[in-house]
Amino acid sequence: MAAADELAFHEFEEATNLLAETPDVATTSISDQLTPKGHVAVAVGSGGTYGAEDEVEESDKTALLQEEKQQPGFWTFSYYQSFFDVDTLQVLDRIKGSLLPRPGHSFVRHHLRNRPDLYGPFWICATLAFVLAITGNLTIVLAQRRDPSIHYGPQFHKVTVAGITIYCYAWLVPLALWAFLQWRKGVRERMGPYTFLETVCVYGYSLFIFIPTVVLWLIPVPWLQWLFGALALALSTAGLVFTLWPIVREDTRLVASLLLSAVILLHALLAMGCKFYFFQPLPSEHVAPPPQATSLPPTILLTPTPPRPMAT
Repeated sequence: MAAADELAFHEFEEATNLLAETPDVATTSISDQLTPKGHVAVAVGSGGTYGAEDEVEESDKTALLQEEKQQPGFWTFSYYQSFFDVDTLQVLDRIKGSLLPRPGHSFVRHHLRNRPDLYGPFWICATLAFVLAITGNLTIVLAQRRDPSIHYGPQFHKVTVAGITIYCYAWLVPLALWAFLQWRKGVRERMGPYTFLETVCVYGYSLFIFIPTVVLWLIPVPWLQWLFGALALALSTAGLVFTLWPIVREDTRLVASLLLSAVILLHALLAMGCKFYFFQPLPSEHVAPPPQATSLPPTILLTPTPPRPMAT
């Protein structure tokens, strides 16, 4: 066994003299070498200041400031670019959610998930406007083939009328609804309305059901056209009501009833207005028949007139 004096602690005179001469020098021990990676070894001076820690904090703040991107202004293109940053699967999922509304299933909470987009509503409105104008012209062409007395001429103005109608409805109605809910939020503190973009997104996707419905209106059967229109209107308004109900139910019963009734009425007016304006054939042109020459009966014989004698 080792002697007892070998196991005793010995003082190192050289190290003691070195520390006495330079008291501000930082010292390290064996435990510093065992410090795991990812941790910072802080050297403590005689003054008790944590200089290395301050430097690390400053470097972290600088890195965060450099990585943070400056938010662009609303007048720049980059500001609106984020609203079109969606993929095909997200758009298809939102279209599916608008086609299959369910009670207690909010479109904003289950499909938008705090990420509203303008890509879907913009192209849905554009497609619906062009489909309305094209099918409205095709309806008159098909009616002319069945009845030649119907006069047809290309009606290009229907594209403008359809575009203005659809886009104004998809933007002005959500704007009025959002402003009303913001006003009611000040009256009823428990109400938490959707943002303006979320409201526009809900209305835009709710119009998708009318695109196949308008194509089906080419079938020249009036009762079938009204049936398709009623089904599309029911599905579209159901999606709006199920989405708005969690918000308006916090208000009084009278205000909630009037608001939902106004939403349904405006949606019905849009559908019926498109049906009556774009799918009514032009009136027939009644052309007067040409006058026919009257012929005498064959039994009546005309007697020749004798020549008059010439006076001398």
